[in-house]
Amino acid sequence: MRQPNMQQMMKQVQKMQADMAAAQEALKTEELDVTAGGGMVTVKITGGLEVKGITIDPDAIDPEDAELLQDTVTAAVNQAIREAQELAEKRLGGLTGGMDLGALGLGGLGV
Repeated sequence: MRQPNMQQMMKQVQKMQADMAAAQEALKTEELDVTAGGGMVTVKITGGLEVKGITIDPDAIDPEDAELLQDTVTAAVNQAIREAQELAEKRLGGLTGGMDLGALGLGGLGV
């Protein structure tokens, strides 16, 4: 059985690291708009999980039921985080080609 070329393998790992760093940087500027409550609340979030803004439809503001608005904002933010994480997984997961980075001691690359 032929031994793998360690130098070639290390070059591939270094390229993968550089590609992942570039993809992570790009995620910081990619934005998602996520709504909840039938469009009453919209959260703008980056792929880097930075909330850029929250828009609340004036019709959603009922002084008699602040709790409903709080719940809707919470739901929108949580959904936005989930969708941003899915976006990051989709973008970064393809770069590893299914490789187990933890086995190579590279588990801290953000996937």
